[in-house]
Amino acid sequence: MPRRPVSAADDIDRLFQLPLAEFTAARNALALTLKKRGDADVALQVKALSKPSIPAWAINQVYWIRRDEMDALLQAGDRFRQAQRAQLAGKPAGLREALEAWQGALATATTLAADLLRAGGHDPSAQIQRRIATSLEALATRQGAADAPRVGRLLDDLEPPGFDALAALVPRQAGVPAEPSDDSKVIAFGRARGARTTTSTRAEPSGPADTAAIRREARARAERAIAAAEQALQEARTRAMEAGARLKAAAAKARRAEQKRASTSRARVVAEERFERAAQQADEATGDARQRAREAEDAAQAVSDAEREVERLRRDGDS
Repeated sequence: MPRRPVSAADDIDRLFQLPLAEFTAARNALALTLKKRGDADVALQVKALSKPSIPAWAINQVYWIRRDEMDALLQAGDRFRQAQRAQLAGKPAGLREALEAWQGALATATTLAADLLRAGGHDPSAQIQRRIATSLEALATRQGAADAPRVGRLLDDLEPPGFDALAALVPRQAGVPAEPSDDSKVIAFGRARGARTTTSTRAEPSGPADTAAIRREARARAERAIAAAEQALQEARTRAMEAGARLKAAAAKARRAEQKRASTSRARVVAEERFERAAQQADEATGDARQRAREAEDAAQAVSDAEREVERLRRDGDS
């Protein structure tokens, strides 16, 4: 089966998978290669790519190395947006379950990004992890929009969604012209955990629709949604940070335990070696003592024999 020719897109994807320190040199080399290959326009686009920020690079690595977790985050974000729309439309939504799934996926992706930063020689500080969480939130929110950033090729931090994202979720009522909206105008976090949603009902006007009044009502509902969303946003970010802190503490504890185990192991080996040397020396000393004892016994016997011989010679001389 013939091999598929390498495309410029494949080359660019590989560029975003490299260690951050290698990005600039590899980008310049790729631009030169593309130019020689005859892709002058693409070469210019590649040459214009800026070096990713540290949070952007970490998120790219989650996409390239742990695709399942990134897909789970994007899918959880989509389910949460659908639940938000249903909730604001007064329909059964399962918003709390969707929010919890979204928060869990965000915390997992943030922790993974911090791990990959650490493995790449970078310090995943609390500030960096907050920027990662915010960018992940925005990334999942803007998926499906025409201007959505390409996952795996982020160059910079992403801004969180603002008021327009919340307003886009408010159901349109009769008499209010619909405004174009897309998935980029959906908030990334919903009502805080356990919060109840109160949907006001209003009778249809008997006369022509009061457009200004309806718009005011829609804006008021959106503002209430903003307050709830901001609370949930803070909660989710706090949970992501707490998860990262727990992971960091657990990793530190594991390192200390490993160091202690290694130290204990080394101490045990040294003690065993010392014991073996002492035992050997004791055996040698015991053997030496036994030899000396035998020599002493032989000497004593020789003295006794000599004394008897002297006594015998004396007796012989006297006689």
